[in-house]
Amino acid sequence: MKNQLIKVAAVVPQLRVGDVEFNTEQVIAALREQSDSGLLVFPELTLTGYTCADLFQSDLLLRKSEEALVRLTEATERRAVTAVVGVPIRWENSLYNCGAVLSQGRIAALVPKTFLPNYSEFYEARWFASGRDLRGATVRIGGQEVPFGTDILCGDEDSGAVLGVELCEDLWVPDKPSTHAALAGAVIIANLSASDEIIGKEEYRSHLVRQQSGACYCGYVYVSSGIGESSTDLVFSGHAMIAQSGSMLRESIFPSGARTETALLDLSCILHDRRRQNTFGTVGAEKYRKVFVSMPTVGKSETEIGEMAEIMKAQRYPVARNPFVPADGNKRDARCRRILQIQSNGLATRVRATGIKNLVIGVSGGLDSTLALIVCAEAKKLVPDIRITAYTMPNEGNTSGRTYENAVRLMKLLADEACEIPIKEGVELHLSQLGHEKTYQGEGDVTYENAQARMRTYILMDAANQKNGLVVGTGDLSELALGWCTYNGDHMSMYAVNASVPKTLVRFICSSYAELCGDSELRETLLSICDTPITPELTPSADGAFAQKTEEKIGKYDLNDFFLYYTLRYGFEPARSVAYALCAYPELTEEEVKTAARNFFRRFFSQQFKRSCMPDGPKVGSASLSPRGDWRMPSDAAVAMWLKDLG
Repeated sequence: MKNQLIKVAAVVPQLRVGDVEFNTEQVIAALREQSDSGLLVFPELTLTGYTCADLFQSDLLLRKSEEALVRLTEATERRAVTAVVGVPIRWENSLYNCGAVLSQGRIAALVPKTFLPNYSEFYEARWFASGRDLRGATVRIGGQEVPFGTDILCGDEDSGAVLGVELCEDLWVPDKPSTHAALAGAVIIANLSASDEIIGKEEYRSHLVRQQSGACYCGYVYVSSGIGESSTDLVFSGHAMIAQSGSMLRESIFPSGARTETALLDLSCILHDRRRQNTFGTVGAEKYRKVFVSMPTVGKSETEIGEMAEIMKAQRYPVARNPFVPADGNKRDARCRRILQIQSNGLATRVRATGIKNLVIGVSGGLDSTLALIVCAEAKKLVPDIRITAYTMPNEGNTSGRTYENAVRLMKLLADEACEIPIKEGVELHLSQLGHEKTYQGEGDVTYENAQARMRTYILMDAANQKNGLVVGTGDLSELALGWCTYNGDHMSMYAVNASVPKTLVRFICSSYAELCGDSELRETLLSICDTPITPELTPSADGAFAQKTEEKIGKYDLNDFFLYYTLRYGFEPARSVAYALCAYPELTEEEVKTAARNFFRRFFSQQFKRSCMPDGPKVGSASLSPRGDWRMPSDAAVAMWLKDLG
């Protein structure tokens, strides 16, 4: 598969203001230490220091800075790397605050700062001119004509990396240069900064970086001057950040000495987001010059699954084990509350729109129907004249005592009316009319299994007609992805409140609600349900024990949800999903993960016909399978190419 993992580094070197030789040595040392990085970004005016003030009018300082650039090109000559350092550059009658892009033994580009702060503690306009209108120019340095202007992008054709450069204040203004660079094709933005530290500025600065990386669907490498920059009126913190598409990958502030933050950027994710968000587009590419630099991937440009996984592990690339579920407890609880709020508001809106106030729901004592009943109860808080009628429909010999008791207790606590309709007699009559034995005929007897699911849906639909009600569906996103539902059985409802909630989140929403509900009996019931194995209970139980466990049939839900997330969210090919999974599940072998992936993709492709006619339901996250919204897939699509990708 194509490897588009680029290691980037935000380097905060030691610094002496006005000591160009010392500062140059620090850059060379960083280049040596970060030999496996494809891109190194240094602070604003790296070679001189940002606070030189009127020393910027010194010919000696400016000449030594330009000589240092030439020396630094020699340090990149035998290294597959691009470095961006800050330097003052003379051109015609003005001085410019620039980011110098160094690669393959040459100065590839000089990008001047566009927006010069000249307020409060900043006086840049005293020394520098804005590069706002500088396009198509060159500067002669060390016998080389160097592209100079704000119209330059730096690209590596092999890795697909395209770099845009902006400096400090350029990020803080409404019309950011990085926005235009990204629209023209830049997938990585380097920001060389000298941002002094005052109360509240760190949080705002972090927000700016995350927001801009998200709005531009790009990697954003930000690095500010360190504590050696000034002891006069200002204090600099060496704030270093690396973000990708709205997520902060690495961040540090106030290092005690020199410090480098490194992270992998996955350009395949960035490029997928741009293709998917078709309003992003490409604008103004013709206004930019493209210069070629070396920003190689970590490892070969074409890699095998195991090789990519090892690269990611070695570079500490963060891969969440449960990508739908926040790892932080507070964030997870907040996510669960918000999902429940979206679900209940969606249901309340459907009630208001139809004028149907009676909600009919089947309750099995399992997680999905529990969450759906909680959603009904929360919707009733929004529309008080909602009436909830809950049905439990046990099948003697199949339904366990534990799930039955939990269902009865839950209905009593959350429904206005609790009903019990045993389905054994109806199922046996139906099977007899078909000429099928009344009992389970063993593994593969889907007629027996599905007759129960359809009987329950049949009862619920007729009960809804009787009560002028609306059947609330219980199936979740993971079941829809795998087709783990009976067509026109539990697959069907009049409003599917769980349709975009993955199984790995359902349990957390229920357990979170248990802790916040304020009712000890409800809490105990909910936690008991959360501790119950996931089972459809469509086959005879074995001496009261669960004979049918879902994950033994279709694989672990956490792995299935993992593949689902990366398939829907980033369009990953199966091999890349497996490489990511090997990082998230180090206890599994490559073959075990491949086997799970094969099972997932076979089911995902073969079961699309069920998703093509699924009922309405509220979208709660970035991944959804609604045929009216996020996912339109032909039911006759062939899976062969996806399976072949796994080897």
